[in-house]
Amino acid sequence: MTAPHAPHHKGEVRVGIPTVVTNALSLIALGGALWVGFRPTASVPPLGQLLDPAHGIWAAARVAELPAEQAITLDGLGQAVEVRYDDRGVPHIFASTVADAVRALGWVHARDRLFQMELTARKVEGTISELAGAQALPLDRQSRQRGLVEAARARWNAVPQGSETRTIVEAYIEGINQWVRDSDPSDWPVEYKLLGARPRIFQAEDTYKLLAEMSQVLAWQSEELDRAAVEALVGRAATDALFPVNAPIQEPIEPVPGRHAPRYADVTLPAPEMPTPRGVAEARRAVRTLAQLALEASPTRGEAVVGSNNWAVAPARTAAGHALLSGDPHLQLTLPSIWYEAHLVVPGQLEVYGVTFPLAPVVPIGFNREVAWTATNTGADVLDFYREVVDDTVAPTKYRVDGQWRDLVVREERYRGKQGEVLAVDTLRRTHRGPLLRTESGWLSMRWTALEPSDEATAFWGAMRATSAEEWYRAMESYKAPAQNFLVADRRGSIGIRSTGRYPIRPGDGRGDRIFDGATSASDWIGDWPVARYPQALRPAQGYLASNNQQPLDPQVRPGYLGWDWPNPWRALRINQILRADSAMTPEKMQAAQTDPISAMTAPLVERVRAAVQADPNADEATREAMAFLDAWDQRFTLEAKGALLFSALVDELQRRTWDEFTIPGEDRRVVTPGSMLLMTLMRDNTSPWWDVRATTGTVETRDAVLVQSLKAAWEGVRARRGTDPQAWRWGDVRQASIRHLLQLPGFGRESLAVQSGPGTLSPNDGRGIHGASWRFVVELGDAVRAWGTYPGGQSGNPVSSRYDDRVELWRKGELAPLRLPHTAAEVTGAQLTSVVRFTPLGGAR
Repeated sequence: MTAPHAPHHKGEVRVGIPTVVTNALSLIALGGALWVGFRPTASVPPLGQLLDPAHGIWAAARVAELPAEQAITLDGLGQAVEVRYDDRGVPHIFASTVADAVRALGWVHARDRLFQMELTARKVEGTISELAGAQALPLDRQSRQRGLVEAARARWNAVPQGSETRTIVEAYIEGINQWVRDSDPSDWPVEYKLLGARPRIFQAEDTYKLLAEMSQVLAWQSEELDRAAVEALVGRAATDALFPVNAPIQEPIEPVPGRHAPRYADVTLPAPEMPTPRGVAEARRAVRTLAQLALEASPTRGEAVVGSNNWAVAPARTAAGHALLSGDPHLQLTLPSIWYEAHLVVPGQLEVYGVTFPLAPVVPIGFNREVAWTATNTGADVLDFYREVVDDTVAPTKYRVDGQWRDLVVREERYRGKQGEVLAVDTLRRTHRGPLLRTESGWLSMRWTALEPSDEATAFWGAMRATSAEEWYRAMESYKAPAQNFLVADRRGSIGIRSTGRYPIRPGDGRGDRIFDGATSASDWIGDWPVARYPQALRPAQGYLASNNQQPLDPQVRPGYLGWDWPNPWRALRINQILRADSAMTPEKMQAAQTDPISAMTAPLVERVRAAVQADPNADEATREAMAFLDAWDQRFTLEAKGALLFSALVDELQRRTWDEFTIPGEDRRVVTPGSMLLMTLMRDNTSPWWDVRATTGTVETRDAVLVQSLKAAWEGVRARRGTDPQAWRWGDVRQASIRHLLQLPGFGRESLAVQSGPGTLSPNDGRGIHGASWRFVVELGDAVRAWGTYPGGQSGNPVSSRYDDRVELWRKGELAPLRLPHTAAEVTGAQLTSVVRFTPLGGAR
């Protein structure tokens, strides 16, 4: 590496000395905290090594900022490449070939996000213990049991030799590895120093591990085990109704021609059955099985925490007559961010801007000068469990299908620690369907689209160069997993959406919401949906499109099983309400909608509560005071809102009383909680047995009684927790976001950020605040493409860098920054330019 750290000019260093010193000192303290968490302490580097001013944690401050200029000789480069970083830290990469551009991108990713990339690869491999020690062993075991690393390796090996995809991925990985090889310990991310580790050399298959990890984040499903526990407690009919295949409120992704409002199905919820001792035992066993497969019990279901949104508006419904697109994917909030912003320019071959995944040379969400694209998670059911019959309940070697014994594929897995020592040995098994897992419920095999052949990298590379919506979708026809609602807009005025992915067809009724009988091949998948059957729309008559993780198709119009227990529709109802009402949409309105503070659930629930209180002659003064306070609230979840806290507590109390049937007798927590969509559906029936609170004897509660009781309990509870002055109940003091470091290191994250968010709003928050908008952007596709965006973090993974969290405040306030889209390197100049890296081939520029 030539001139790896050119001298900084004072004006180019954006972190003051006090900040650098404070952060560097915090690294020392955090190192101590990390030692406690990462045992055994014998593997921790000596304190003197950590404090070495040249190579220890102090070096993090020295390499925190980008040098004004840098010259690098890059092996394998065909021609010179210039990278210009703008004032937001975005690298604009100008190259003569695509391979050269991605080689430079790999180097850039490595400089800013190396530890993050290694952690991602190791998570899929199940080798984090080699980096962090024995406490990571449960996570490693889970990863290997799920089989993602074998799937990623098989996908990479299937990429044809000499293909463009193989050339691109190999060049990208070589760029990463050159940074690693040319670096010295002072360059390494601080996490390596704290762990006493050194960076690995990456393999081309690591890109496919990253893509596999996205399936683990977005498409891992174990709801069948939730369902087994619920069914044991309340019976099959009630379970079918409360966790339905089809949502009772329909605002589908694929528009229904001529429909201008949501459809509400007429649903009656069957009464719950009383649990038997055998049912209680089955429920406990199902919960333990779920914990085995997920390392923790399932969180409250129904309320989408990873609640992504996207929408597009056709030119006829915008003020400027240009297509508009908004992207707002919600994921776990981390520092560094999951995303890295970049712009690649190869004249005549490629120009693309957007967010990349560190470890992959693709732009899954972004735009070029003709097309913009974004995605939300489809949430389709793409994983099934099968209860297998095996020859030995402890150490099986065979399993039975159609009366015949078949051999299991058996292999031994060794897990190693930081010093190469063997921590554990597992025997892993596979059936023809996929991994075989030993659980409290017996031996379960699983079939999952994430483990089967696909090549998302090739699909993305075709799409990134598309010049129209139609061309973009043609390029993505081979995309399989994880299934995504891809939204597209182009400069020609087209908008389109397609729920793209592999959707398996099951036998019989086609449903996948139960554990299948593995002893018969009749349980196996029998095909996949063809692309023509996917949920989709192009240039819809209504002039806009939106997806918010809702059920993609209205089954009354287009039946077919895609999944079950769909997320609540409140975000879909709200954005469709906004888009229907406005035929002069602007980029500013699109931006404001991303943090719109209104939930479509709030008004109907408050109306129900008000009617119940007014109809109750026994409602006491406290209850009426609570109702008056709730009525005075404008039903907006803003930072200064006072009534929002009471409303949130009301919903909690209402769920606790209504869904007490889902509490295992003798325990104090619900197995699951049906979504608020089902709660609002239940509101139509004042005397449903579900309203009766089992803990009360001699009384049968009605809906109105439970509503009044819940309001009073919420009022008293908030007063006890937050004080008796309701004007001090500021929503922003309670509903906050926390952006945590990848290793959960205290001080490396940004905690307790007041954000405009609320249950059922377009910016949902479950109260813990660890999920949220991972990237927000708006694109206007006019004569010149204009775009705005931000994400919660910064481009650098160095906690001392000014680029580590410089975007957090803008994100917290729901604001976006203009995105720069220069045609040439010469356009990034003056105040917009912060750093230049010039790459030359070995042997000089050509």
